[in-house]
Parts: sequence; structure tokens; C-alpha cells
Amino acid sequence: MARVLIIDDSPTETYKLTTMLEKSGHAVLTAPNGEEGVALAKKEMPDVVLMDIVMPGLNGFQATRQLSKAPETANIPVIIVTTKDQQTDRVWGMRQGAKAYLAKPITADVLMDAINDVMA
Repeated sequence: MARVLIIDDSPTETYKLTTMLEKSGHAVLTAPNGEEGVALAKKEMPDVVLMDIVMPGLNGFQATRQLSKAPETANIPVIIVTTKDQQTDRVWGMRQGAKAYLAKPITADVLMDAINDVMA
């Protein structure tokens, strides 16, 4: 199964996502903000990153752009998982390098399908 990095400032959302992922057999790493998430991704090289958008400091759009532009992390797919569900947010997220965009709340089935799609 995959090693998944969750970058989200909400302990509640991190817990929900971790529970879904671990039930499906995935290993989970977590970071509470964009700066720590980018650093952890470069250090641990996860298979997939789940990225929140609204975070203090480096937001999810900025962190996604850093990961997709850095040669060492450019091949790690980023899935944006956020409450921001406007079409403009979706377009901007994909332009930053995200491979998928999911609006919270999400179900385990939707999350696993997205992970399988970006890893295929």
C-alpha cells in the first residue's frame, strides 16, 4: 500500500483522513502546515500527498506549487482535499500542479479512488 502524507492544520480532519487511510492499509505521515509538509515530503518522499488549502503561513496552493516545481518531489502526486469548492479554486489548484481536487467532506471510497487514480 501507499505512504501518504497529509498536510492539514485541522487535527480533526487529519484524524478523519488518517483513519480512512489506515483502514485501507496505507501508511500515514502528517504535517500541520505547508512549510513542514514540504520539508517532510522532501525528506520522506511519500507516494501521495493530501493537501489542505487554508492553512496559516504557506497555504496549500503555495505548498503544492513548491512540491510540483521541485525536481526531487515533482513526481509525487498531490491531491488537494479542501472545503474550498469554487470552480476557480479547482482550476487554480490544478494549475499549481495538483493531480486531483476533492471537496470536504469526503468519503473513504472517493478518497481511495482518487489515490488509486493518481498512482496509476
